Order: sequence, then C-alpha cells, then structure tokens
Amino acid sequence: MSQERRTEISELGEFGFIRELTQGRPKSIDTVQSVGDDCAVLRPTKEHIVVTTDYLLEGIHFDLSYTPLRHLGYKSVVVNLSDVYAMNAIPKHITVSIAVSNRFSVEAIKEIYEGIYLACDKYNVDLVGGDTTSSTSGLLISVTAIGEASPSDIVYRHGAKQGDLVCVTGSLGSAFLGLQILIREKQVFLSDPNMKPEISEKNSYLIQRILKPEAKRGLIEFFASNQIKPTSMIDISDGLSSELMHICTRSDVGVVIEEANLPFDEQAYTQAMEFSYDPTTVALSGGEDYEMLFTISPEHHDLIMNYDDIRIIGEIKSKEEGQKLLTRSGNLYDLKAQGWVSF
Repeated sequence: MSQERRTEISELGEFGFIRELTQGRPKSIDTVQSVGDDCAVLRPTKEHIVVTTDYLLEGIHFDLSYTPLRHLGYKSVVVNLSDVYAMNAIPKHITVSIAVSNRFSVEAIKEIYEGIYLACDKYNVDLVGGDTTSSTSGLLISVTAIGEASPSDIVYRHGAKQGDLVCVTGSLGSAFLGLQILIREKQVFLSDPNMKPEISEKNSYLIQRILKPEAKRGLIEFFASNQIKPTSMIDISDGLSSELMHICTRSDVGVVIEEANLPFDEQAYTQAMEFSYDPTTVALSGGEDYEMLFTISPEHHDLIMNYDDIRIIGEIKSKEEGQKLLTRSGNLYDLKAQGWVSF
C-alpha cells in the first residue's frame, strides 16, 4: 500500500506555496484585485469600514493533538467574522497570515486552507491577501477581517442605557465544557496510548462548539429585516461576565442579570455535573462561545421574542447599582470576570 506523498514547502518556494494555496478562488464584485500583487484592491462603497484582527497561536489558543487542521482553518476565520457581526456590520474580505515550521507539509497547510475557504464560502467573504513565513516555535495564524455597514447602523459597546434589556443568543459555557472533555481525553491517551477516547454522541455538540464555532450572521440579518438597532453589542469570546463588564465600563452603567434566565444547554448541564462544575459559574465564565451579547430598548421586547435564539437575561441599571447577579434564591452578588485573560 503506497503512502500519500508529503510535499515539503521548500520544494515550492514562497510564491509557489502561495499559488498552491490560493489559485482558482473566485472573487466577489467588491474585489478588484485579490492575491497576487503587493496589495489587494477593493472597490470602495459609501459605507463605513470595520476592521478586526485575531491571532491563533499553537499551544495558547489551540492544541493540534485534538484539533483537526480543517477545523482550525474554519475557526480562525469565524472568530474574526464574529467581531464584525458584533459591530452590526457585514464581513466582506479577509486576509490570512500564517507562520509554519518544517513539521508541516504542503498537504497539511492545504488542510487548514480548506477550512478557511469553507468559512469564506459559508459567510460570503473573499480571501484577498496575507503573508506566509517560517516559524521556529509552532504554528501561528493571523486573520484580519474587513466589513462594512451604514454609519447609522454600526453598534458600539458604549451605547447601553439604564432600562435597556440585556440579551444573549444561544447557550453559554458549551465551548468551555467541550474543551474540558478534549483535555481529559488527551491526558487519558498520554497515560495509556492504547486507551480509546470517550467522545460519544452525548457530548458531540460540546466538542463542535469548541472546535468549529459559528458566527451569528442570522442575528444581524434579523436586526436589519426588523429595523432593530441594539444600543450596545459584543461577542462572547472571553466569558459572559467579562463581556458584560466591558459594556458596563464603556457605557458607564451598571447591570443586574438573573441566574434563572442564563441559557444553558441540557447536554452542557449534564457534562458540568459530571465534572462537578457549578453550571452558573460555567455559563458566566466559560469562553469561546462566540454567542452575541447585546442591550436593546424595551420597545423592541415583542419583536426580539419572535427570534428563537434570543434570551433576555437582565437589565441595565445605574452605575451606582454596580454589576450584579440575582440568584434563584433572590440574593444579589457582584459579578466577577473569571474568563480568558491574555496576559
């Protein structure tokens, strides 16, 4: 049985490598020139442009012992598109910069790009440039996303007002629990390589939430079709408590959220109990959910209740009232930021 050929990146050279990864990709009408020149050329519009960049670093943001390369490419795009949607904008273009060591073959990097292109196709964005270089310490991916929105539609973090409703999409804490399952199974494998991982249908949703998250394009389309504009918005990458504090600090307000209203998936609840984690703590502090947290005027209450994925979890208060969690027993506790910390 013949083995699949491994192509070293050095065989192609830098420009041949780039052609191998990018040739044959279609471009949208917003793109005049894509990959191949010193700069991409984009067709200007009357809209405002939003730009965001994220790094994904091996050993910090992902572990290749349990992260498929295609999933990694997909996720590297989605986490950036999520930031664009958090501004109530539409992503149009991305650039991808990647640093690789000689551990990786051309075939391996093409796997990453298959995931990147899958995300581009799903969210209708063009890959228009980037950079490739060598690395002596593992894999690094940096994606820059460029989006656009009408100046009157852009939503910032600083617009929350007293009396606004606090809303989230989806469920919270699922990605964190999926990560804990993967870490557990890695430790089992390291202690006994003959042991098979216990990743079953019962926790497949949690695994998907950490390895292949999705951005909330549907929510932005819902806002547009119903002429709704949130007063503030942020995506939940570092944990609900941390993101709420960002909004409160930027908007100079306080908040009370209700424990009973926190959205928690049934599979996540079961897994939290198995790990002996408090579900509320997981919902407040688990990161990488890429759900959307936003505040909205009470006048839109009935409209947003027509969107199945939205849950109202609290209300914006005065700054003097602080940032609180109202427990099921009726007690108020200070919110604490216990999510991801970069440094």
